[in-house]
Amino acid sequence: MSWLRRYAAELVVTAAVLAGTLFAVLSDRADPPHHAVLGWVLTVLCCAAVFFRRQYPLSVAGFALVCCALYYPLTDPDGLVLLAFAYTLYNAAATGRIRGAALLVVAAMAGVAAGEISSRTGRHVDNFAFFLMTGWFVALVAGGAVAHYRAEAERTKEAEARARATDERLRIARELHDVLGHHLALINVQAGAALHRRDPAQAEEALGTIKDASKTALQELRATLGMLRQAEPSLSRVAELAESVGASGLTVRTEIDGVARDLPPDVEHAAFRVVQEALTNVAKHAAAKTVVVRLAYGADALSVQVDDDGRGGDAPPGTGIRGMAERARALGGELTAAPREGGGYRVRARLPVR
Repeated sequence: MSWLRRYAAELVVTAAVLAGTLFAVLSDRADPPHHAVLGWVLTVLCCAAVFFRRQYPLSVAGFALVCCALYYPLTDPDGLVLLAFAYTLYNAAATGRIRGAALLVVAAMAGVAAGEISSRTGRHVDNFAFFLMTGWFVALVAGGAVAHYRAEAERTKEAEARARATDERLRIARELHDVLGHHLALINVQAGAALHRRDPAQAEEALGTIKDASKTALQELRATLGMLRQAEPSLSRVAELAESVGASGLTVRTEIDGVARDLPPDVEHAAFRVVQEALTNVAKHAAAKTVVVRLAYGADALSVQVDDDGRGGDAPPGTGIRGMAERARALGGELTAAPREGGGYRVRARLPVR
């Protein structure tokens, strides 16, 4: 039954054309039909072409016009082949072939005018009928154009909705990576330290740090899975990050250039995540002893720089640096991550303040 639903409009048009033509033939008994076989052949061909309207909308409308141009001058009585042309004309405009449909209207009415002028048996279409036909054809093209632009607007709206959904999924993915990656890295470092420390006091301290990190990770994970509607992280929590990383043995210093001030939430959020990811990478990969976090408040931008004195080298594998760069680009900023000349590694982000 799916084909019935697919071709419902075509079947209705075909039934109307055939029924109307048959009624015209049966009701006109005064004179025998003129070129009846040709009339039925043109009618059937025109109705068959309607079923290809989706693949070739403008071509089908043009073919229906040709059928009408042959049917009405050469045969009688007048059937409803014109209905098939009207439907295909609307369909062509509704699929975006608006200019082509308008040209078909011009061609149709020019053909009617030429036929009336050259007719030797008098006029068949008076002025009122001529202008009425023109008005109907123009209305069909206009209605198809409205349907086309409305469908385009719906498709654009759906595409924008899909793009927003994709951006939201990427944002959630970055949030989950940042939240879990930072704390799980600390837990991993502390667990490794606890395994290699023979002093029970040191092992107990490492286990306490693991407990605190896991508790914080669970809290932030709940906030993230709650569709990220809780208050977003801000730079006021950088001290907490420094303290949590310092528990693994690193020395973390925070330096501020300029006058610290409240920034837009998206800038604060991105800056916090850049610092968090950079500190996580230092704890996991750098084998560093000291990390310096610099926040420079400028008139038009916030600069975030994280330097360590570790082994340097290429960027650590994974999605962390790519996620930081995506955050910076989303705000119109930029991020660089590269080894320092004097040793160690540097992550620097510039985030415009709007």
